[in-house]
Amino acid sequence: MERAQGASNNAAKHRKTNPPLQTWRPVSTQASPREAHLDEISNSRRKQMAGTSITDSENSVLDETTNVGIEVTTNNTFLSESSSTFSSSATKVAAENTMEVIREKYSSSVEVDVPLMHFLKGKGGSVQKQIEQETGVKIIFPSGKEETLVVLEGKSAESIGKVSERIAKILEEAVQSPMLDYSHFISLPLAIHPDLVEKLNNFQRSILGVSASNVDSDKDEILSESSVDEIDEAASPSVPVKQPVQEEKPVIVKMDNKGSQPEFDIDKSIFIKPKTFHLTVLMLKLWNKDRIAQASDILQSVSSQVNDALENRPISIQLRGLTCMKGSPARARVVYAPVLEVGGEGRLVRACKVITEAFVKSGLVLERDAKQELRLHATIMNVRHRKSKKSNRRNDSFDARAIFRQYGEQDWGEYPVPAVHLSQRFKFDEGGYYHCCCSIPLPEVAQSE
Repeated sequence: MERAQGASNNAAKHRKTNPPLQTWRPVSTQASPREAHLDEISNSRRKQMAGTSITDSENSVLDETTNVGIEVTTNNTFLSESSSTFSSSATKVAAENTMEVIREKYSSSVEVDVPLMHFLKGKGGSVQKQIEQETGVKIIFPSGKEETLVVLEGKSAESIGKVSERIAKILEEAVQSPMLDYSHFISLPLAIHPDLVEKLNNFQRSILGVSASNVDSDKDEILSESSVDEIDEAASPSVPVKQPVQEEKPVIVKMDNKGSQPEFDIDKSIFIKPKTFHLTVLMLKLWNKDRIAQASDILQSVSSQVNDALENRPISIQLRGLTCMKGSPARARVVYAPVLEVGGEGRLVRACKVITEAFVKSGLVLERDAKQELRLHATIMNVRHRKSKKSNRRNDSFDARAIFRQYGEQDWGEYPVPAVHLSQRFKFDEGGYYHCCCSIPLPEVAQSE
């Protein structure tokens, strides 16, 4: 009997509770932290542990710079609950923290969204190794690419708390870092107009001297995406420069067999894919489903205000000529077609500002992006799309003087703008345009009988 009772006590000591979960998700500045919920402990188990619960005030960690507070209530055999909030001037990181304690070994689980995972690892695991060496806490990453659970194991609640605090700071810096790619953007699709797409295809053919099948091919469509392609240099406060074409000696253009002009640093990859042609209103970093859903709700919520800004009338734009963004045609980086509103009433800009202000207010827009002035433009060529590896990409450019001589005053036509999309980068719909997560319609042009 005594042996059976001893075995029962040993089993109780080694009994593990449900694995804990700690969630790190940067949310909007107006969001409030979620509260963790644990399954109720049975009445019989409460009686067994009565009088043994210890509240360790030494395990409370506070950092005034990030407003971090962690209070851990521990017991030799059971799971206890704590809640933490991490905040900064730009976003808040809400954490739901539970701590499992078995034989003085503390374990906590953290959910990190996949796009943020590599920031916690660091190059070659450098960030992970540094934290482990300095704190003695082991960081265990999930084996699957789509899994998000990261486990922390340490010898004390205090060490776990300090590592949790460092993770919050790392993720907060990652959100603000240019290294975290933009995932979505608000777009005005122009590729829905077949005649415009054909004009862009002809433009590429005339420059590259390749067949229509080569230009229209969607092979390597995703690979042509640059890490910051949709910024198109527009985030820079610089003023577009429309410069006269410099005089130069006549040049015989030599084409290679891959459809490029190597002497001018022009190749197919720097052209915008005609099937994705658009105007960019706003760039967004939406690294989890919650932020995507929030962005969709915001866009839907301003539909009536956007149409009011348009005075409930259809809106059309005209594309005419070519312009360099920075530099000159001799050393071009971005070439685009200026956008003119048909009628010149400023309705389209007002409508775009309604959208931008709503997203800024929600906290989904980075502070530096919120300060940028709206400048609608239709990018046609961008060196940031170049596939080939160059020794110095910052100084990458191409000679566009011949292009400006032929197309500098090109009238690309007038086109109605029928909708606003929340578009996802690196993902495409069947028609070849960016995947649409959400859209709102704009007033339609009356069909002539």
